[in-house]
Amino acid sequence: MSLLNIGMSGLNASQVSLATVGNNIANANTAGYSRQQTIQSSNASNLYGGVFLGSGTTLADVRRVYNAYLDNQLQTSTSLSSDANAYLEQVNPLDKLFSDKTSGISAVLSSFFASVQTSAGMPGDAASRQLLLTNAQTLSNRFNALASQMQQQNDGINSQLTTLTEQVNQLTSSIASLSKQIAQASSSTGSGPNNLLDARNEAVRSLNELVGVTVQEQNGSFNVSLGTGQSLVLGNTSSSLSTARNGIDKSPLHIMVNSPSGASDVTSVISGGKIGGLLRYRDDVLVPSMNDLGRTALVVADRINSQLGQGLDANGEFGASLFSNVNSAAAISQRSLVSSDNTGSSNFEVTIADSSALTTFDYAVTVDTTANLYSVKRSDGKDMGAFGVGSVAAFDGLKIELKGTPAQGDSFMVTPTRNAARTITTQMTDSNKLAFAGPLVATSSTNNGGTSALTPPALTVPMDIDGGVALANLQAGIKNSMPVTLAFKDAAGGSQAYIVFNAKGQSIGTGTIVPGQSNKLTINVPMLDAAGAPIAGQSFSFDTTVSGTPSKDDKYEIAFNVDGKKDNRNANELLALQTKATVGVNGGNAGTSITGAYSNLVSQVGGKASQALGDSTASGAILSRAKSEVASVSQVNLDDEAADLVKLQQYYTASSQIIKVAQETFSTLINSI
Repeated sequence: MSLLNIGMSGLNASQVSLATVGNNIANANTAGYSRQQTIQSSNASNLYGGVFLGSGTTLADVRRVYNAYLDNQLQTSTSLSSDANAYLEQVNPLDKLFSDKTSGISAVLSSFFASVQTSAGMPGDAASRQLLLTNAQTLSNRFNALASQMQQQNDGINSQLTTLTEQVNQLTSSIASLSKQIAQASSSTGSGPNNLLDARNEAVRSLNELVGVTVQEQNGSFNVSLGTGQSLVLGNTSSSLSTARNGIDKSPLHIMVNSPSGASDVTSVISGGKIGGLLRYRDDVLVPSMNDLGRTALVVADRINSQLGQGLDANGEFGASLFSNVNSAAAISQRSLVSSDNTGSSNFEVTIADSSALTTFDYAVTVDTTANLYSVKRSDGKDMGAFGVGSVAAFDGLKIELKGTPAQGDSFMVTPTRNAARTITTQMTDSNKLAFAGPLVATSSTNNGGTSALTPPALTVPMDIDGGVALANLQAGIKNSMPVTLAFKDAAGGSQAYIVFNAKGQSIGTGTIVPGQSNKLTINVPMLDAAGAPIAGQSFSFDTTVSGTPSKDDKYEIAFNVDGKKDNRNANELLALQTKATVGVNGGNAGTSITGAYSNLVSQVGGKASQALGDSTASGAILSRAKSEVASVSQVNLDDEAADLVKLQQYYTASSQIIKVAQETFSTLINSI
């Protein structure tokens, strides 16, 4: 009977081992499956005739071949690789959008300024003017198209975040359920349920593809949390993620974790996985690029409109706006966002005071009604100061003023450039209204006998093209106050005096020059109304330069330009905007040109795309190595399993032979008796 029991124990052990190898082979392609192996131990020995005789073998356990350290490496590298790939998938299209000639701004900007150059050479040519108008329309449309593409990408990210959070919830629920099943199975059998353990590990790996998590094992259960400790799975219970338009800015979706105690915003603490990559791209590239592109659009519209306002059109009138007003009521209303938690009834009016000083940052504003102040902090962390509730705050080229009745703790978000590229339009339809001419001309008297000359006079007062009634009064005052006469006296003691007379022949100023040198003069002219009467307290000025040596009684007349089709002075000033530093001139920064600003944006996004490619390649290599290391330990090797199959087959046959020998021996013994 002892020999028969020994044979039966070997037969049972070999049968289980064969089944385990067969199960390994069957699951060779099952994701997350760890190969299993049987653990045998010797049965207790029995004392017989003064010696201990063995009583066979027993099956101690069927274990999964698993290395926790290698699995942790795989989980971490999975999270990082998914993050890098998601980031790369988003930044590559934006990089191509900005840099491509057919979709970017560079080519249309060049075409616009090329048409300005052509018009400057032929200011009276109707075809050149119309081409400029057409290229302006193309330029504004291109800004709109880029902004629309970026908004669509933001919407696409929102959609992905919603889908991914639903997948996260399915996985966290599955992990909690598997932990419960594992605990029940372990308590009833005392052995680990291998398939359930593999399934839970695979669920965690899949979860890391979506969002980076950390796992702590406690009494056989998994506690899964986000990077800074926000719990997703605690033992047998799970918390869900959701998306919400939380915060002041409602455009980007935020990630919320929902637990029995309430919902909390975890957007800022999420890292890793596809969700982490999408959020990182949105914060690092998409939003700053929208602000940067908007700033360029604002400068284009503002500076070109302002320069056109300094000149005269083909009809002899002061220039009109080519692009939409950067401080229109609609534009102002889009620059300040109100928190949904505010209890007051107020908002900020945000106007562009100096487009060249604009930044690409946003601003958080908080009201303290107790101190009657509101404080402003820039998105880069810089404190812009505290301002009285009734005052106008000025910083970074902006002016903001609180309107309405605020309440304690009310908060706002100022986004001065975010929507500018989307809303810029070309509003001029008549090319004759393009102001290419200078408003003032200087002519010398036919009786002049000296060698002096005057440069074309230029107004020093800015002509705010959207100034309404005040602008109309200024323009009328300039016309009514012309011409102005500059008359020179005898030179004496190395200097020469001059007198300035207004249109009524009245002296309005005197001064001196140094003969033979270039002398810059700023002439201040008191305004006259249509009847020639002085307008109290109102004046304007212009600059001109006197060179050479005037003779006594030499005169120059500065008059309003009546022929806007032959003069190209303002067109040349418009052309100079292509290379003039008009963007980012702030805080001692020399700034850059319009074309330079867009080139910088393209370079920044291109640099991010190049870095993302490197990160994706590196993290992919790390993930591949981690998979290989895990596979070397836990993955099923069919060659090894086939060898084990042959060995166990022989083991089974040998155990059967033991039983056969025991039977024959027992039969011989019975027959002999």
